[in-house]
Amino acid sequence: MDTTIALYSHDSVGLGHSRRNRALAHALAEQLPPLTGGSVGGLLIAGHPDAGRDPLPEGWDWLVLPGMTRTRDGYRARHLGLEGDALRDLRSATIDAVLTALDPDLFIADRHPFGIDGELRPVLANLRSRGTATVLGMREVLDTPRAAAAEWDALGGAELVASFLDAVWVYGDPQVYDPCRTGELPPPLARKATLTGYLSHGRPAARPLSPERSSPTPPRPYVLTVLGGGSDGAEPARLAATARLPAGHRHLLITGPQMPAQEIEEIRELAETADRATGTDGATTVLRSAPDVPELIAEAASVVCMGGYNTIAEVMATDTPALVVPRHRRRQEQPRRARALAAVGAVETCDPENLTAADLTAWWRRSVTDRTDRSHIDLDGLGVVARLAAELLPASVPAHPEVSRHVG
Repeated sequence: MDTTIALYSHDSVGLGHSRRNRALAHALAEQLPPLTGGSVGGLLIAGHPDAGRDPLPEGWDWLVLPGMTRTRDGYRARHLGLEGDALRDLRSATIDAVLTALDPDLFIADRHPFGIDGELRPVLANLRSRGTATVLGMREVLDTPRAAAAEWDALGGAELVASFLDAVWVYGDPQVYDPCRTGELPPPLARKATLTGYLSHGRPAARPLSPERSSPTPPRPYVLTVLGGGSDGAEPARLAATARLPAGHRHLLITGPQMPAQEIEEIRELAETADRATGTDGATTVLRSAPDVPELIAEAASVVCMGGYNTIAEVMATDTPALVVPRHRRRQEQPRRARALAAVGAVETCDPENLTAADLTAWWRRSVTDRTDRSHIDLDGLGVVARLAAELLPASVPAHPEVSRHVG
């Protein structure tokens, strides 16, 4: 049986959602064929122009939608001269038309069941009318239980959301953090939930950089600072750039591709000034991005990072000591994840508002002589999703009463 899968991520800020879906696509392409006896291909739907830069398995492709970005007043077009509602309807109609033609067997939405401003709601209803199995994939931490409850209520309530879904896959280890127990995943959704383990082992490599854009790997030993997408990583980057390095170590600081160019230049200048002051000219290398971050983490003496899901998943696949400096604006997701992992000895964490360059200096000096055992944590989620998918494919999927007409 040949299988077609579609995965959606909205990606209004950063690339975390599409990176998670890309890891799932690679796992499904490799592991699902032996379970179904046929080929597997599909489509990744994303909303950020950088999403399509990384390669997919053979038989898969990207659909990159016109971009939307979050503002204080809601979502607006990233580039097109359209009002938010008009762009939402355009995106929704595009997704619906493509999936009608593709007719996938399985549809996986990452984190936001109805997409941006409800753009997926008519799409999901139409998918279910055609017998497509539908899944909501979620990171293990959403926010505080109160904030999560408000989000479900804004979507019409957990019962309504659950009626559009066959399953909920939570990409985490319940012994570390279980959103069903905290209340972030209410009972109608919790009843459909499976905690898969973290999506750590078996993540795919990124697109190699061209020779003229190659990223030099510093000679070992080195310490690493990695800040995810980088849009909100300027302050920890400044602290890392000015901290004193452990004796004999170099420092690789990856700002993230979405850090503004002016801030990256400021951080380079801070690092150069700090290196000159300590007589270690050139010890710190500042890069906007690198294609091989998981390998860089694995080979580092220690790493300072933020608390986003994908960065943490990459750290957890190694034994590299990690200090997590979580983002705390807008959501409490990253602080809650960092505290939960620190409680089981997987990382160390600190309050970003109280962190100083001297604190980083002391932590680096202490951590570079150690390694961290994470073997007690379930990191094999990518090995579980194919089995979960195979269980859904033969199932009969009831149509949803809200089958819509074409949007627009």
